[in-house]
Amino acid sequence: MSVKEQYNLDDQDVDRIIEMAWEDRTPFDAIAFQFSLPEKEVIALMRQEMKKSSFKMWRARVQGRSTKHAKKRTFSEGRHKCSRQKQITHNKIAKR
Repeated sequence: MSVKEQYNLDDQDVDRIIEMAWEDRTPFDAIAFQFSLPEKEVIALMRQEMKKSSFKMWRARVQGRSTKHAKKRTFSEGRHKCSRQKQITHNKIAKR
């Protein structure tokens, strides 16, 4: 039985899980909270739904990445913001 069938996930849910898994700052805990899908099952779903080369590339990126695990993060609340990132103010594009 596939992960998709086991957790009654439709195509839209699978797409969202894959998108969340690819995001660097979205922890596996957020996926588990939203879809009741533990990290092990997310990995299995990614393996089933992606091409082999894409899965290998994703797995290499995720392994050891502290931001994918909420307990390993260096920041506790909100989003991490780089010290070099500037606040966007008076942005002409945003005012359109």
